[in-house]
Amino acid sequence: MAPKFPAIVLEPAEQAVVQPKRRYGVNSEYVRFADGVTPSEQYLTALCDRTFLSLWSYPNVYRASEKEICDLLVVFQEHVIIFSDKHCEFPNSGNLDQDWARWYRRAIEKSAKQLWGAERWIRSYPDRVFLDSKCTKRFPLRFNSIADVKFHRILIAHGASARCRQELGGSGSLMVSSRIIRNDHVLGREAGGIPFMVGQVDLAKGHIHVLDDMTLDVLLRTLDTVADFTAYLTKKEQFIQSGRSLAAAGEEELLAYYLTHVNTDGEHDFVFDSQYNAITLDEGFWRDFIDSPERQRQLVANRGSYVWDHLIERFTQNFLLGTSHFISDTSLASHEKILRFFAREPRTRRRMLMLALMGMIQNTQPNWRRIQVRMPSRPGDPHFVFLILPKPENRSYDEYRDVRMRHLEICCQVVKLDFPDALDIVGFATETSATDGRSEDAAYFDARLWTEELAATARHDKETLGILTRPNWFEGVERDYPV
Repeated sequence: MAPKFPAIVLEPAEQAVVQPKRRYGVNSEYVRFADGVTPSEQYLTALCDRTFLSLWSYPNVYRASEKEICDLLVVFQEHVIIFSDKHCEFPNSGNLDQDWARWYRRAIEKSAKQLWGAERWIRSYPDRVFLDSKCTKRFPLRFNSIADVKFHRILIAHGASARCRQELGGSGSLMVSSRIIRNDHVLGREAGGIPFMVGQVDLAKGHIHVLDDMTLDVLLRTLDTVADFTAYLTKKEQFIQSGRSLAAAGEEELLAYYLTHVNTDGEHDFVFDSQYNAITLDEGFWRDFIDSPERQRQLVANRGSYVWDHLIERFTQNFLLGTSHFISDTSLASHEKILRFFAREPRTRRRMLMLALMGMIQNTQPNWRRIQVRMPSRPGDPHFVFLILPKPENRSYDEYRDVRMRHLEICCQVVKLDFPDALDIVGFATETSATDGRSEDAAYFDARLWTEELAATARHDKETLGILTRPNWFEGVERDYPV
């Protein structure tokens, strides 16, 4: 795959991702038909496009004519995230307990039924999900085997924040407690109920993450890759299902605690002393986190990583418009498989990869070729090979592109030769200098298909073309919070 677009520029996060809407072209059968109906759904779509990227984020999907499955659906590898977005005015009868109970039933209970219903439908009929209300355009991505799918249910309940601030002060976010279950939500205060506190809507049907006006923005802007977002949801679900009691002044307090603690595997997690069965997080964790010098340094360091997101969106847009230069397989499945390796990287690793790539571009002379292999950070991650290749003066640009793409494919095979344990090898190539614009190529090699014949060819190409014959080795650590 090879899109062509202007030279790479480091852009701030809020501008880095192109948000294509109603993209028509050669592959227009994959274009989504809506970007949300209501203003809140449109805002949700914009946030999800930024976090999950537009190839994996689909608002307003349907199961039958005019029957919507959910307000937004994200499908990425084994993860399926179902969003329900509901806005209900908070009543003001003068009786807070009664007002809360009425709002909870309309805004949360009703939306929860939509989420569970959407999950049931997808489990039962994964091939009957459509992009349009007339059900003429099938959902373009394949679901993993339903037995292996991890469903995450996100309920966004608008309308209570202003009243919550009025009654309790603070940020206006809903409080969280795993001890509040089903009808406990609507008990009056005399019976032990607590207005503006949300727990487990129904244990038997699967956990629902309830967000509000404030915490929707906080989560999707802070955990702004599919890997970071699903990791948080998974760790939170695991902790709640462990049976230990967890309460917090708001979802943002949970997030701040998660982001400042790691488990024995070095992963962000809800790490508490095992002697405590009940944990309460008061207000202040989030404010301390966003004001910390560690977070400020992280935000600055992350700026360059959004070019990685920008590249993925550009590849996608060119595929949909039919303007990609070199595609050996024109199917969406092939395109999505390659880009999935780019998109599965968490924010910190995207930063590391872009630092390496930008360093190569900036420090390579116009007539030099440079190749760099980036090793996996975790088991199951791909090997990335970056290629910077100059354009010969006696070649047309199209000829150069063809040669570069073939060179990139050879580099991927040589990586398998040098790293026999490699299974997934992803290649990325661009030119050394670009005055009128820059083009990029992406390639994928499934090294499980390795044969002795391929090995012999790779050995010949390695020596003939001088690929990685005298490699330089670099080691380093890219920290979440730079020192």
